[in-house]
Amino acid sequence: MGKRLLDFVNSPADLKKLNIDELNRLCAEIREALVDRVSENGGHLASNLGVVELTVAMHAVFDMPKDKIIFDVGHQSYVHKLLTGRRDRFDTLRKFGGISGFPKRGESEYDCFDTGHSSTSISAALGIARARDLAHEDYHVIALFGDGALTGGMMYEAMNDAGHSKTQLILVLNDNAMSISKNVGAVAKHLRTLRISPAYVKSKHAVEDFLSKVPVGGNAASKVIKTVKRGVRRTVLPTTLFDDLGFNYIGPVDGHNLQELISVFERAKAERKPVIIHALTKKGKGYAPAENNPSKFHGISAFDKKTGSTPDSGETYSDRFGKTLVALAEKNDKIVAITGAMPIGTGLSEFSVKFKKRFFDIGIAEQHGVTLAAGFAAAGYIPVIPLYSSFLQRAYDQTLHDVCLQNLHVVFPVDRAGIVGSDGETHQGVYDISYLSHMPNMTMLSPSTFAELDNMLDYAVNKHEGPIAIRYPRGSVQAENVSGEFEFGKSVQISEGKDVNIIAAGRMVKRAQEAAELLEKSGVSCGIISMPTIKPLDKAAAVKAAMQTGRVVVIEDNVKTGGLGQMIAELLLSKELNCKFKHFAFPDIPIPHGSIAELDKLCGLDAESIYTEVIKWLK
Repeated sequence: MGKRLLDFVNSPADLKKLNIDELNRLCAEIREALVDRVSENGGHLASNLGVVELTVAMHAVFDMPKDKIIFDVGHQSYVHKLLTGRRDRFDTLRKFGGISGFPKRGESEYDCFDTGHSSTSISAALGIARARDLAHEDYHVIALFGDGALTGGMMYEAMNDAGHSKTQLILVLNDNAMSISKNVGAVAKHLRTLRISPAYVKSKHAVEDFLSKVPVGGNAASKVIKTVKRGVRRTVLPTTLFDDLGFNYIGPVDGHNLQELISVFERAKAERKPVIIHALTKKGKGYAPAENNPSKFHGISAFDKKTGSTPDSGETYSDRFGKTLVALAEKNDKIVAITGAMPIGTGLSEFSVKFKKRFFDIGIAEQHGVTLAAGFAAAGYIPVIPLYSSFLQRAYDQTLHDVCLQNLHVVFPVDRAGIVGSDGETHQGVYDISYLSHMPNMTMLSPSTFAELDNMLDYAVNKHEGPIAIRYPRGSVQAENVSGEFEFGKSVQISEGKDVNIIAAGRMVKRAQEAAELLEKSGVSCGIISMPTIKPLDKAAAVKAAMQTGRVVVIEDNVKTGGLGQMIAELLLSKELNCKFKHFAFPDIPIPHGSIAELDKLCGLDAESIYTEVIKWLK
């Protein structure tokens, strides 16, 4: 068996040596490499399969890394990495110490901007393009984004700015009718119209062909002719949203036709104004299981590449939240649920089917979603808006300004709180205690078991007044010997100790138990206190713990600054207690990608590291 073409591609320059047939063969090899690697490492498969031809065509036409490409979100950058000198390290994708599943400037000169969240690419690209112009440099700037990104308001702020500025900029819209799940909203409907209207496409091609034959000279009359051509085009063809915003719209084009893509990119290079290329693609292209179920294969753990099946990981906190919310909604018709394009990921699938009229998918628009929830609450409903911790960050101002300052009853299930693992620094949920706890009127809860989550959600929906967040981790880690009963504002004494008391919340209650078991074997008597209510803090329990042993250890899966440990340390200092204090939390640095266990160990939050540090501290 001969070597693959892919094995000879060490940089984008190598693509320019290949003919169209060889490039198509390369695309097939790339798809095979993607399925092989993601089936073993996990990752974002469907989105990368859908951009193979787009990425190959861009690298074949443009001069990377002189020309710059910014990926929106960045989870679709695997093909880019294969073509830019990282093929030999591709087996380390998303592994601790390996290459990231997202663009990283520190990883390669071909990655010009770090991304991880949606709807940011045009703003970043426009900034780079304007810097280019100020420096009198000459290179192209391309932003590649999906139609899901167009549900985020930041995209329109950027397009409004870019469209009127006339800055040379190339936008590539990868339109597959999906974000993580099927796209919703008026913009999705507009794109659908462009996508499926044969009359539009046929008339567009006819008019463009006719106008292309109208000669344009090099004298002053050429400006008049160009103006007339633009007028004819606008008169005969319906304008798109992008035309109206000031972009030269090209499309729709077949996003899997290399010849057409290369031709379109060459044309875009010649434009001296903002241009948007509308490419139609199929998410999961070339791998049947991903084509048939693109939502499942958007972000997936390791799977059997022959069948596409994944091992059953059992019930997770997300699953349990979804089931409990359905049970509560059956009894309380004031409950409404809001998702930011993630009904599956946040556990709302069953709710979306059973309570269609009370379910609202607002797209990747967390800011809008939170203020929408505030509106529901102001009108007497009980909005529940589950968001991943790192995505709730995007709605910080709306949470503070529109919800907390008005003391509105909005329930925030904060999914993926703490370390999430292989998605890396842009997705780690280690900041939410810090950025939510200082908001007035905000209450924070954190379950250490599924049963606690059930009772917390019941309390949050049916009994609480004002904004309330329930943070829970990715996966299913649960503490042992915890009843699951929940009393608001009260801690839970899991075990008594004479030498040291360990205080923890959520996932880290289990970690406290593991560390305490090691300490007990060394003769250290440990008490464990769980803090299911983080704010308001059970101050009496924390003071009692300090007075009992004179030594308090706090373990949390949040950054040190502004977290649970800092709250307790400040309390103990204010009481002027004769107490020693030790705090285990994530450091104030970006937490890289890797497994949760590897990252806990890296940051000294595994049981063995906690045990070792506490023994040193006690001595």
